[in-house]
Amino acid sequence: MFIDSHAHIQLSQFNGDRDAVLKRSHEAEISTILVIGFDMETSLGAVELAEKHTHIYATVGMHPHDAKDLTPDILKTFRKFAAHPKVIALGEMGLDYYRNLSPRPLQKEAFEKQLDLAEELQMPIIIHNRDAYMDILPILEARQGRIQGVLHCFTGDVELMHRSLAIGFHIGIGGIVTYPNAKDIQAVAQEVPEDRLLIETDCPWLAPQFRRGKRNEPAYVRAVAEKIAELRRTSIETVGKVTTRNFQKLFLEKLP
Repeated sequence: MFIDSHAHIQLSQFNGDRDAVLKRSHEAEISTILVIGFDMETSLGAVELAEKHTHIYATVGMHPHDAKDLTPDILKTFRKFAAHPKVIALGEMGLDYYRNLSPRPLQKEAFEKQLDLAEELQMPIIIHNRDAYMDILPILEARQGRIQGVLHCFTGDVELMHRSLAIGFHIGIGGIVTYPNAKDIQAVAQEVPEDRLLIETDCPWLAPQFRRGKRNEPAYVRAVAEKIAELRRTSIETVGKVTTRNFQKLFLEKLP
């Protein structure tokens, strides 16, 4: 069995066939899907979807693209959502220096406020990073031992991986690992310790090579597991077992 630890199936791209997408994920032995919120609307959508399906969980948070929109009232709403039994993490949150859709100072401010909430509530976090490791890692290092979570869609090299591991974070690997030229990510997939590895799709984006450029969906997390198994010279069943165990330990063990 496999877990898609980062999906956005609450989005409109799935409105026409969401039930069929979930059916295909079941047929692909995807036992659990974590649906990620990245603003108020998508956070609410993630919670509503999780309420309808026993195997779906949700997160709530504000993406750095929309950091300028994070108000005290929205933070209060996230705090309220966090008490929901199907909400198991905060995020995605972080920094994005590629698109810079919110000014960098506001991105940092929104990131720190959400980290404060995660610390207070003792909840794991989902980190979004794009071209911002030089700022994200020092921010996380300053809170080492007080926060935990996953650097989703990891795109750094082995050195950055080890620095992330030292803080106590997990490494989320998605469809990029299947791309022929993704040598840094493939090296990370080979070397990341077994107990810190998670797999994800980030659907509807970043489909694996065999679907590259088309809509991604949770069933395709198997392709990620297959490539990681190839790189690590192990079986896809082993990758499924260890990543499922890691997900359960990080996100589910503290649930009542």
